[in-house]
Amino acid sequence: MSQKDKLKEVALVFFKLGCFAFGGPAAHVAMMEEEVVNKRKWMDRQYFLDLMGATNLIPGPNSTEMTMHCGHERAGKLGLFVAGICFIFPAVVITGFLAWLYLTYGALPEVEGFVYGIKPAVLAIIAGAIFKLGKKALKSTELGIIGALVVVACFLDVHEIIALLTAGITGMLYFKAKNGIKLDKNDKKAWLPFLLVGSSAPASVAVTSATVFWTFLKVGAILYGSGYVLFAYLQAELVDTGYMTLNELIDAIAVGQFTPGPVLSTATFIGFQLSGFWGALGATAGIFLPSFLFVLILNPLIPRMRKSAVLRYFLDAVNIAAVAVMLVVLFEMARETILNYADGQWIFEWRSALIAALAFGLVFGLKKSNPIILVLGGGILGYLLLLI
Repeated sequence: MSQKDKLKEVALVFFKLGCFAFGGPAAHVAMMEEEVVNKRKWMDRQYFLDLMGATNLIPGPNSTEMTMHCGHERAGKLGLFVAGICFIFPAVVITGFLAWLYLTYGALPEVEGFVYGIKPAVLAIIAGAIFKLGKKALKSTELGIIGALVVVACFLDVHEIIALLTAGITGMLYFKAKNGIKLDKNDKKAWLPFLLVGSSAPASVAVTSATVFWTFLKVGAILYGSGYVLFAYLQAELVDTGYMTLNELIDAIAVGQFTPGPVLSTATFIGFQLSGFWGALGATAGIFLPSFLFVLILNPLIPRMRKSAVLRYFLDAVNIAAVAVMLVVLFEMARETILNYADGQWIFEWRSALIAALAFGLVFGLKKSNPIILVLGGGILGYLLLLI
């Protein structure tokens, strides 16, 4: 296949995912794994795990950065940019249109029923990915213990980045001592991208498109963890400074929840509110630009990490830790989706439970299941069940 054809394939795959990837980073990674590992064989599951583990250690939206890694694997550096842009583009366009509606009419369209059905279907997609990736990552009893400790740490509210780094270093030191392997000078070069996490950008005073760009560039350069951490940053940067109200931020969060693709497309909505079209463009460019740069630096170093015996232990430990974090995310999403806390008591959401059960049956009962069909089917079923 020619380079041009590979780029077209990358664009098509990630544009499609950008249109249908609901449910947050864990669901996005699950859909990606199905497309690039199972269906298209761009890489094996071990290398996909390596990418996922390393990506969790750098700032930025992890699932979006994974699209860039996959694009690079298929079509080189240009493929990295094509994959990232095509994955982001649908969410940005949809979010921009919703921002225009919100600014013009002061309200958002009613999509509650579809979102209600999508959430439980996404649980099954994530569970399927955890099962497959977990089997590959669980290479020894020691790694299983490290994964279990990461699960406990996450439930105790230890920051996921601290848990991942601690797991990686612990695994590296343990297996290094067990096998008597030393760290050489070349190994140290593989740590370069993880030393770039403290970058920031200058801030302006007036609310102009330049202000919006620098604000979101700063956030994009230091944002760790899931995209939902973004909202804590934005409250400090925008609400506390008086640029927007808390209710406006909550509406922006709602948009990020029910649009496909990266939740960080919320930046487009906020940028439009603050400074119109150019503000939306500035916010989008600012929030995602650091991710392209980080991945561009990190990607060539991952094979070197795998070839190094010591860093391979680090990567193995981070991989099982990343799967453990996905497991905690799945548990929390399942609790929020199937159990609704209201008026001091937990209410069982039988409709969500029914959709989740059907989706789990399809994911684990069939040899192959299409995540996009599950998302669409869940959304339609959720809408219909709410009419009952």
